[in-house]
Amino acid sequence: MADLRTAGPAGATDQGVAADAGGARDGRFARVLITTGAAILTVVVVAAVFAPLLSSWGETAIDPASTLAAPGGGHLLGTDGNGMDIWSRVLYAARLDLGIAVAAVALAVVAGTLLGLVAGYRGGWLDDVLMRVVDIFQAFPTFILALAVAALLGNGTLNLVLTIAAVNAPAYARLVRAEVRTLRELPFVDAAVTSGASTAGILWRHLLPNSLTPVRVIAPLNCGWAMLTLAGLSFLGLGVSIPAAEWGAMISLGAADVVGGRWWTSVPPGLALLVCVLGFSLLGEGLQERADAKRR
Repeated sequence: MADLRTAGPAGATDQGVAADAGGARDGRFARVLITTGAAILTVVVVAAVFAPLLSSWGETAIDPASTLAAPGGGHLLGTDGNGMDIWSRVLYAARLDLGIAVAAVALAVVAGTLLGLVAGYRGGWLDDVLMRVVDIFQAFPTFILALAVAALLGNGTLNLVLTIAAVNAPAYARLVRAEVRTLRELPFVDAAVTSGASTAGILWRHLLPNSLTPVRVIAPLNCGWAMLTLAGLSFLGLGVSIPAAEWGAMISLGAADVVGGRWWTSVPPGLALLVCVLGFSLLGEGLQERADAKRR
């Protein structure tokens, strides 16, 4: 019996040590992902900011003597069919792609969070109406909905930001609503109501800060998806138009050249898009891993 009595606590201790070790490993893995993703994005941002210093050609400058020139010489990555320097355009395109993606996701977070807060806390008919509107948006595939909204609003940077924000906001609204519906039943909300706090005060001071954890995790991932959406719209002619530098438009312009062996007109912008989306994905996955490790 003595052996049996001591075996239980020892086994529980071993399980606790194993759980702590697993949590430590998860924490280290999350740090690696976050650090790698942040490093990639830092390099991209620095390259975009210092684009004029990293290239001797402008965003739309044309070299009439070098059309479809191969990489090398005065053009590090060659030129496109218009004689524009590919290296310069890849750098300048990072400004536009990052700017539109981050602005669109920020707008989607703000709009979706406000809708989710109000719907989750008030409930009743207001919740039903807002969620049915969200259901209508989410009934369509994201990119198909983006195509429809872009065709309705037209080209332009502001319209692209609004388009991408519109197709991403419903996901944030539903996510925040679910968090708020759970939080509003907790004692600290009842205490705030009893103390005479206003509805706006409860939403702003108590519910909003505690409902943003999943939003902070998903937002970096959505920045990557927003860049892919922007590139897809530009590839189909509904986004940024030539001669403005944008990775999707550059891929579209150089797609026909690949068949003729002139890969440099579309491969470099495609790789730049891949690297940037990878950075956002690693950052988002790292934040998700860290949140899961804390819950365990």
